[in-house]
Amino acid sequence: MSDILEKISLAIQEGEEDEVLEHVDEALGEGISAQKILDEGLLHGMGIVGERFTSGDAFVPEVMSAADALNGATAVLKEKFIEEGVTSTGKAVIATVNGDLHDIGKNLVKLMLEANGFEVFDLGTDVKQESIVQAAKDNNADIIALSALLTTTMAEMGNVVKAIEEAGIRDQVKILIGGSPITQGFADEIGADGTASNAAAAADLAKQLI
Repeated sequence: MSDILEKISLAIQEGEEDEVLEHVDEALGEGISAQKILDEGLLHGMGIVGERFTSGDAFVPEVMSAADALNGATAVLKEKFIEEGVTSTGKAVIATVNGDLHDIGKNLVKLMLEANGFEVFDLGTDVKQESIVQAAKDNNADIIALSALLTTTMAEMGNVVKAIEEAGIRDQVKILIGGSPITQGFADEIGADGTASNAAAAADLAKQLI
């Protein structure tokens, strides 16, 4: 990794948005592509933050600071992606399911999906299954990402999967589920396509599935 990309990664890990933007501008000035800056600088740093969070060495405020820095940098890079002819990875509808108001995890996954080239339609929290199905239809979604933090709302994810099947679009979309109580076993049980341990892994899985 070049020095400037390492600086970008470290600044993301420290949640220093001004430094990230400064280093991104410097990297662009050196002729480094927006995609390389994203992959080897921004996402590298965010991946490390995600690993620290998973292991208990980082906490929500640190993750959010890193995410804000990443978000600011990806906004700057969007124009460069267009200039470089980088096409959209796909379309994703994301929501926290009906009965659940938690959104930190959902927001991080949204951010990582966008950073990986997805066009994301965020429906918010406490979203009814009918709204999720309709949004997937209206936006020709490739991915539906569902979040739940409560064991009492996990079952709603299964209801959404059934609603998607009944709407006749199950073969058109991949369904990802996530949240602290979610396991791969539960994903298999309700017929979802997978789950991931953190936001970066969720974005990687989404790319693999489509």
